[in-house]
Amino acid sequence: MNLFDLTGKVALVTGGNGGIGLGMAEGMAACGAAIVISGRNAEKARGALDALRAHGVKAAFLPADVTKKAEGEKLVTETEAQFGRLDILVNNAGTAIRKMPQDYTEAEWHEVLDTNLTSAFLLSQAAYHAMKRAGGGKMINIGSMMSMFGAPYAAPYGSSKGGIVQMTRALATAWAPDNIQVNAVLPGWIDTDLTRRARQQVAGLHERVAARTPAARWGTPGDMAGIAAFLASPASDFVTGAAIPVDGGFSVGM
Repeated sequence: MNLFDLTGKVALVTGGNGGIGLGMAEGMAACGAAIVISGRNAEKARGALDALRAHGVKAAFLPADVTKKAEGEKLVTETEAQFGRLDILVNNAGTAIRKMPQDYTEAEWHEVLDTNLTSAFLLSQAAYHAMKRAGGGKMINIGSMMSMFGAPYAAPYGSSKGGIVQMTRALATAWAPDNIQVNAVLPGWIDTDLTRRARQQVAGLHERVAARTPAARWGTPGDMAGIAAFLASPASDFVTGAAIPVDGGFSVGM
């Protein structure tokens, strides 16, 4: 038995056209899963689809604004219509606005919470019914180091990612009887478009991260492939409600 074989499985990855989402999608594609990536940028998705199809699997892009409940539900419905089922959901869509806490507007607070946390909950609700029809499934929610640490410029982001961990635990306990495992991944400092902006906005961030990380480097999207393959596969059938750092040791470094 190949514990990491995902042949015949279908995965939906929000924000899967680049960065962490694409790294995770490639990890699952390498194990045989068909992949649906969702986002707002169809042009950016073309290169991602080429990378996924290079693994010899079916892949499609479905545009959606997952902050809207109806679009999330349609995304699940279209995935089932095109691929026949939905087995794996990666809630990866996210955004960040960096300011001191006193400077956020109410609209900015809601933009971050709605994108990072509320959309993940609504899409998980929609995916639950599809996975129950399929006899079970895997949900992988993307948290952050800010699920554990505080940062003065990340009040809404940290709140949303801390919420992801607690939401993961609640869904894991609720849906275990339906053979649905729900886990969170807490990426460390991964080199993506989002963190490149952070390095431009936060002086000395790059050097401080490298100095604290035992692996002595920033992560790459490819570093997320293995955890995706594990949490999406039968290898993790008795793992649920976990929040797993993938951070090169940042969270335990001095």
